[in-house]
Amino acid sequence: MKTLEVNVFGVVQGVGFRWFAQQAAQKNNVVGWVRNRKDGSVTIQAQGTEENMANFLTTIKKGPGFYSRVDDVEIESIAPFESNVFAIRY
Repeated sequence: MKTLEVNVFGVVQGVGFRWFAQQAAQKNNVVGWVRNRKDGSVTIQAQGTEENMANFLTTIKKGPGFYSRVDDVEIESIAPFESNVFAIRY
């Protein structure tokens, strides 16, 4: 199991990025949450198998397209947590 905090920078608010992240997580059997930050970035805490997390991160780094743009992604390992869903936090 791999547990990460992912901070995504660029044009990632107001473009459906949180919904996109939730869909990517569900597709890849990843649990956790996503939320907007005051600085315009998005934070994700996610947990899944090594392979599922790799696929999830590849999708996140591309972004949803359209009006979004991912400029940078910072990834840090964090302590495992209990969850059985991937939620959008406000």
